[in-house]
This record gives sequence, C-alpha cells and structure tokens, in this order.
Amino acid sequence: MKIKKYIAEFLGTFFLVATVIGSGIMGDNLSSGNVAVALLGNTIATGAILYVIIKSFEDLSGAHFNPIVSIVFYFLKEINLKDLLFYLVIQFIAGIFAVILIHFIFELSLLQISSKPRMGISMVLSEIIASLGLILTILMVRKNNKSNVAISVALFITAGYWFTSSTSFANPAVTLARTFTDTFTGISPESIIYFFSGQLIGLFIALYIYKFLR
Repeated sequence: MKIKKYIAEFLGTFFLVATVIGSGIMGDNLSSGNVAVALLGNTIATGAILYVIIKSFEDLSGAHFNPIVSIVFYFLKEINLKDLLFYLVIQFIAGIFAVILIHFIFELSLLQISSKPRMGISMVLSEIIASLGLILTILMVRKNNKSNVAISVALFITAGYWFTSSTSFANPAVTLARTFTDTFTGISPESIIYFFSGQLIGLFIALYIYKFLR
C-alpha cells in the first residue's frame, strides 16, 4: 500500500530532524558553552539515527528522508512524479512538525525563527561538496552492496559535520526546518538560498558523475 511508504517517509524524516534539533539543544545545554563538545554530541546522535531510520524504513519507502535523494531517484526512474511530489511535501511537513515538538519537550517557545546567519560562497561550496558526497555514497554503495547503505550514509554525514564549514546539511527539508529554531542548530531564513543552491548543484553533479562511472 502506498500509504505505508508515505508514513515511513514521514516517520524517518521526523526522527532525523528531531534528533538534529534535540541533540543540538541538549549538547548546548550540557556543554556550558563549549561549541566543540555540543557539535560532537550533535554529530554522534545524527549519525546514529540515520543508521537506525534507514535500516527501519528502507524496504517500505526507500528511506529517502531528503528531497535531493527523492529527486535523484526520480531522475533514475525509480519513483514516479506522483510519489516524488508526495515525498517532498511529507519530508518538509515532517521536518517542521519535528521542530515544534522538540521545542515543546524542551520547554521552549514553539514558534521560533533562527537569527543565526550562515551565508557566503563558502556555504554554497560546502553544501555542494556535502550533497555531492552524500548522493554518491548512496548510489555507489547501493550498487556494490545495498546492505551497507545505512552505515555508509551515517558515516559520511558524521564525517561531513566536521570536514565542511556548513556542517553538512545536505538536505533541503532539514535546512528549512532549522530556520524555525533559534537554538544551536538554527539557520537564518536569508541563509536558505545559499544552502538550497549548493544542495541542488551537488545533486546534479553527483548524478552526472554516477552515470559517467557506471
């Protein structure tokens, strides 16, 4: 049933965003202002949840949880246009819902707008690299050994937090959701264009490289 894969996409995206936001808040609260420690906690939690949700839902929805992943599989003709549109809407809604619920459980104002700027060409290039790497990881590892996709994605994003200046968002749904939290992982609305453009450019470069190599 199609409803099952839509529910799977909602749940997976929800838990991904909830973990990114929640672990950022918890890490910031417990680190006494030590940004490196807070980021480390954020990194470990995000890598861990990625492995879990991919393993949990890959047989139901393909475990995208990310608009650029869904777009790639549409171009590879593995999902149709209807599923692509449903996936995109579900991913963005699930992300925003996760932010509001995390604010609630941490007793914060439910509706927030981030004031943290993340702008500049360095952010664009960083997101190109992050998105390119993520998509190639998924496609190349899946081609060689599908059972290793979950751990490979989790490890790439874990590394990406630390080798990219943007901390490797590589996900438009997560990016948009993070504009609605003025906490550790927030990103100001005016910064979105830098991230979205980098993510989309990275997507198409990765697709071109994959088709060339295969």
